[in-house]
Amino acid sequence: MNCRMCNSTSLHEFLDLGFMPPADQFLRKDQLSECDIHYPLQVMMCENCGLAQLSYVVSPEVLYRHDYPYESSTTNTGQLHWTEFADNVVKRFSLSQKDLVVDIGSNVGVLLSAFHNNGMKVQGVDPAANIVLIAQSNGIDTICDLFNMDTANRILANKGHATVITATNVFAHIDDLDSFMRSIKVLLDERGVFIFEAPYFVNLLKHNEYDTIYHEHLSYLSVKPLVPFFAKHGMEVFDIEQRDIHGGSFRVFVAAKGQWQVSEVVGELIQQEIEQGIYSHEVLAKFSNAVKENKRELTWLLNLLRHQGKRLIAVSAPAKGMTLLNYCKIDNDLLEFVTEKAQLKIGRFTPGAHIPVVPDSELLVQQPDYALLLAWNFADEIMNNLSEFRQRGGKFIIPIPMPRIVD
Repeated sequence: MNCRMCNSTSLHEFLDLGFMPPADQFLRKDQLSECDIHYPLQVMMCENCGLAQLSYVVSPEVLYRHDYPYESSTTNTGQLHWTEFADNVVKRFSLSQKDLVVDIGSNVGVLLSAFHNNGMKVQGVDPAANIVLIAQSNGIDTICDLFNMDTANRILANKGHATVITATNVFAHIDDLDSFMRSIKVLLDERGVFIFEAPYFVNLLKHNEYDTIYHEHLSYLSVKPLVPFFAKHGMEVFDIEQRDIHGGSFRVFVAAKGQWQVSEVVGELIQQEIEQGIYSHEVLAKFSNAVKENKRELTWLLNLLRHQGKRLIAVSAPAKGMTLLNYCKIDNDLLEFVTEKAQLKIGRFTPGAHIPVVPDSELLVQQPDYALLLAWNFADEIMNNLSEFRQRGGKFIIPIPMPRIVD
């Protein structure tokens, strides 16, 4: 394979999570008799530019086109994050009502709603038909398609150039990044800004966030490979902001070369990445060993509790949780059910493990002894919302970076 940023063939595999079904393919009851299709989930490091990336690409038609169950608006923490994002961008770049904001992978339109509330013209693009219907019912004009040159030209013809293009937790999902950037450049105003947000690879390594790895996430982004990649397209990273969401993300600001002053933080982060050794075989091997140790400790703990006669369930069913369940081979022999707030997943079964997904309310109806918290990145909010479970004696298990019980 070739690196999707620099095209090098010099790639080093540092993590193999085995074969798994796509993390967002939650099954209906009538689908349980069908075979789950599993795909390899291995991560490579480009020895040339430093991009961490999956070795195998599952078609976006498979991942996003059929009954996609992810909604970006299910936590207050998330809602506040997207509102802050829009408010800050509007203020920083002095946006006005004449400016167009385009969001790629816009989901149900939470981020665009925040821009719309600031008076901007907005346009969403998302390939999941069921999600687009929700966005449109929320009043957000959304094209149901993958973002490409055709989509870019369609928006250009209808609404003109975009002042801001966003791709939150989407840029890392793109396989053909060169084609993607050519489409961005067609649509973006000459002084326009492309802003994307993604989990920061440094945090993934530091906090053992291996569950963040799944088929939708093709790239695991750090600053060093981004600079030459955008330079190849006549663009430059001119600022980066770090955010706590999703286990530690970074917000990257990109524009045509010379349009904005480049912040010192860009060079500082690259230097820190090199000093921390995130591109070295030694650090990557240490991470791989920590992943295996997490699996050993978590499965040992859950099996011990089950042998003691304790009832176990899981709370929340994010995509990352499906990586954890399938890699650790945690199934309905260990967990009775998974609770969820998102209506699109309730009544379904988890991919691979086939654990039933039920409403959050079942936690108090059933009152199990332990709840494995799969959306650990929203742990404080979820545990606060479900405080009665703890008041009745229930305990949470937080699996990342290493398993711990919270009572």
